[in-house]
Amino acid sequence: MKKIIISSCIPFFLLTACMEQEVTKKDVEIHNDVGDKVGTITVEEEADGVKLDFKMDGLPPGEHGVHIHEKGNCDAPEFKTAGNHFNPDQKPHGLLHPEGAHAGDLPNIIVEDDGKFEGSLTAPGVTMKEGKMSLMKRMEGSSIVITNKPDDGMTQPSGDSGKRIACGIISKNKQEQEKEGESGKEGQNKPGKED
Repeated sequence: MKKIIISSCIPFFLLTACMEQEVTKKDVEIHNDVGDKVGTITVEEEADGVKLDFKMDGLPPGEHGVHIHEKGNCDAPEFKTAGNHFNPDQKPHGLLHPEGAHAGDLPNIIVEDDGKFEGSLTAPGVTMKEGKMSLMKRMEGSSIVITNKPDDGMTQPSGDSGKRIACGIISKNKQEQEKEGESGKEGQNKPGKED
């Protein structure tokens, strides 16, 4: 009897292990404050961090700040539910700050007059694997937020980068991605600490 119970449990454990594989590449849909899709950012694990490949179409022309935020939530129109910049080491903000930067601080992007931007950035030191620096953090995940002004690289807490104009969720959970697309249309918003 014990042999039957043990042998029937083995397929269950094997199936569970297969379902828990680490995600090392993910397409993140980016939506603006009214819920329109304005592009996709492919995030992919690399040896020196996480690479972000941008294919944007529909952003306002000019220079914009880009940050990875601590929560996998993108309630429009202000995207405050994304929380603060991803900062597990509690460093000051800014790629130019001598004691910084947040793990979620990224270089600015420059969107062309036609609203398009294609390019790549790397977020060094972060990972899509489990651990303190993980962007996937269990099922909650994190988010990518684009702001209407460039990040100045120094000003606390968010580089004087203006309001949040677009957001996308980095998550293992497919339902979070679906929620993201609906949230822009619902217009829900909760307060956050950073602009």
